[in-house]
Amino acid sequence: MTTNSSIMYGEDLDQVPLLDNDDTLGFGEEHEPQGKLKHPLVTLFHMAFRTLAILTYVFCGWFSSSFIASFVTIMLLLSMDFWTVKNITGRLMVGLRWWNYIDDEGKSHWVFEAKKGDQQNRVSSSEVRIFWTALIATPVIWSILLLIAFFSFSFKWFMVVCIALALSGSNLYGYVRCKIGKSENVTDSAKSMASGLLQQQLMSNMMNMFSRSPPTTGASNTVN
Repeated sequence: MTTNSSIMYGEDLDQVPLLDNDDTLGFGEEHEPQGKLKHPLVTLFHMAFRTLAILTYVFCGWFSSSFIASFVTIMLLLSMDFWTVKNITGRLMVGLRWWNYIDDEGKSHWVFEAKKGDQQNRVSSSEVRIFWTALIATPVIWSILLLIAFFSFSFKWFMVVCIALALSGSNLYGYVRCKIGKSENVTDSAKSMASGLLQQQLMSNMMNMFSRSPPTTGASNTVN
């Protein structure tokens, strides 16, 4: 199932509604500024919210003794980071997009979208490295902070880190699924090719076995 300039993947794709071109963001059709980073402002925001959330968590005790104020600030930064990465930075920096929706029967569906092959070349390699480094490093950092909060018996901060880990982990899962989905067709083709070669070899061996003349024994060639 394809949109104007992108490829869409998902679980139960036959139940995923088609999106009109007017409602779908045009992948690869954005303005491409000159320079090493095609979207420097987007790259800045990709790093800013998650970095500020971690720094606020680590150093909030230096500026305020109120847990409520620190909690609200961290949650706002985490929410802005989640929304920005899910809806903007992934689409512009690496040409990937994912979302989840609930159908009328209450069933959850994940949908993954990626640029087509010719459009994928428009992304900046520097932005791709920055995107994936930040996307992977953030859950790792929050995991370390989770262990620190657990072993220090700080359960209120443990709850904060769990929420942060869930939000950053959701984005990581969604974009990894987008990346894997792009190679599924290639993988299926490789499997089909390997299966075909194996089947051909088996058929060849069977034909050779049946066409081979039966071996003659030494006794039948002996003259009494």
